[in-house]
Amino acid sequence: MTLMNVSTQGSVAILTMTTAENRHNPAFAEAFLTCLDEIECNPEHKALVITSSSEKSWSLGIDTDWLIPALKTQKFAEVSGFMHSMDAVFKRLLLFPMPVIAAINGHAFGNGAILSCACDFRFMQSDRGFFCFPEVDLSIPFLPGMLAFIKKAIPDYRFNEMMLTGRRVTAGELATDHVIEQACPDNEALFNTALEFASQFDKKRAIFAEHKKRLHKHIIDTIDTENKPIIDAVQLVV
Repeated sequence: MTLMNVSTQGSVAILTMTTAENRHNPAFAEAFLTCLDEIECNPEHKALVITSSSEKSWSLGIDTDWLIPALKTQKFAEVSGFMHSMDAVFKRLLLFPMPVIAAINGHAFGNGAILSCACDFRFMQSDRGFFCFPEVDLSIPFLPGMLAFIKKAIPDYRFNEMMLTGRRVTAGELATDHVIEQACPDNEALFNTALEFASQFDKKRAIFAEHKKRLHKHIIDTIDTENKPIIDAVQLVV
């Protein structure tokens, strides 16, 4: 099964996640990094839009059907390897040398919502899909690096409420808090709006990359220094 694919419209690369829930597991992380390599290798690409082919979900986060059995059978090296791979995905997005736009056309839960926070801009469909962090109900604490880049996308007061309650929020609420650039009425409007926004960019990659490198230096440092010992010890659940 193909987990995602890359297409191009004009100067915009489109990474489409293609499964029903777009859950994160080792295969997902590997495929995502491969797609980012492919996109960056094409010098014609000026921006990246990340979307989903599902009518219901953008990404529902960690593949618990894979993770829970892996933990129960003590496949700790496999689990920690996956977590390091997802950190690699987050770092690539944070440092990607072009704007990365999440076109959230369905539910974004947990690690899926976190994935969108690693992007530079977000748009969301308002007639379908919620955005939430259910980790408080799953006994899964956020890694320090996750906290760092979530806070670049979500105001502290809103993240505090979302993190501690696990409440599902709507596109309208996220637009009010400027977490997303715009709430769009349906999937077609969402894609067209995100594509039009992405098509406006024609920046040199070198300056875009340097801006992001300096802007997110503290986040990358946190991922590299604070996430690693927690992941290596597989301290992922409390």
